Amino acid sequence: MLRIGSRTAENAVRKERIVNMKIAYPEAGKIINIHGYRGVVKLENLCDTPKVLAGLKTVYFKEGETYRPVKVLAASVQKKFVLMTLEGVDSEEKANALRQTVVYAAREDILGDSGKNLISDLISLPVKHADTGKTLGKIRDVLESGAGLIYLIEAENGKEVMVPAVPAFTVKEDPDDALYLRPIPGMFDGEDDDAL
Repeated sequence: MLRIGSRTAENAVRKERIVNMKIAYPEAGKIINIHGYRGVVKLENLCDTPKVLAGLKTVYFKEGETYRPVKVLAASVQKKFVLMTLEGVDSEEKANALRQTVVYAAREDILGDSGKNLISDLISLPVKHADTGKTLGKIRDVLESGAGLIYLIEAENGKEVMVPAVPAFTVKEDPDDALYLRPIPGMFDGEDDDAL
């Protein structure tokens, strides 16, 4: 699963999400500053790693309901940030005008044929018991911890459940269908979940 767009910016300002709609242009970074006087911009990374953002050949600016492609002329990683030279941005003034602008990436540029999913694809996805098919709830968010990812699930009974995204619990993750879990007893309803 790839983290793209949102962990930092979206946690600060939670946006309403559309159920099971795959985002064609997920957030990839945010221009936070300039670097020098020749139009180089400094981006906060919203991808798995800054290397992913620096590897893009094209980024997109959202203009109304459309996305305008902008060619990346050069990019490099600087600690946890990315320095990027963009086509048409060749002065300090033009770079300064882009501060606080979110840049987007085409979904296929991020995923390619990796077979991985974006975290944004999983939000509002139904969660089902792997053995019985019973609906347990839906994914509200995917959180990051030092040990890995954690699914934040809104259970059918309204309870909030945190489930580590590990093979011991996760049987199948299909963004077109559901997240299939094998929960431990008591995880979802306080009773023996094997009876589910």
